[in-house]
Amino acid sequence: MPNTIKTGTILIKEGTPLPEAALGFETEPCAPSWTLLKNLDGYGVNRKIDEAGWTFFCLAGEIKATVFGFDAQKAARRAVKRILARLKGEGFNSLEVTAVASKRFLGVPYTSVSARSRHIQESAFLFRANSLPVRDQARLAA
Repeated sequence: MPNTIKTGTILIKEGTPLPEAALGFETEPCAPSWTLLKNLDGYGVNRKIDEAGWTFFCLAGEIKATVFGFDAQKAARRAVKRILARLKGEGFNSLEVTAVASKRFLGVPYTSVSARSRHIQESAFLFRANSLPVRDQARLAA
């Protein structure tokens, strides 16, 4: 039985480097190249990663997707897939679901999902100079 998408659900991109303490996360596939963490919300993941001396960044700004459908859980999964497609080029390796709402409009059921980007890394600095494209390094040096 697949885990449900709910507020606090964390998705991690496959291949994301994780600290040793976090390698025991129980996961299930959610979308292509993304896994859903079972039994842990954003606070639990943050605690485990922080205990290992790594950083779990939380980025400002939310992205929202709305999907029509009678099955709220299937609609929520489709909405998450839409959000992940929009964030594809951003370079962040995690996503936290911040709100899930199933409602009806003129009798037609729909589900809205809001989420924000998260990022797991060992360094306490979100972007390092060597990870920026050359043109951005030149702009920062000026």
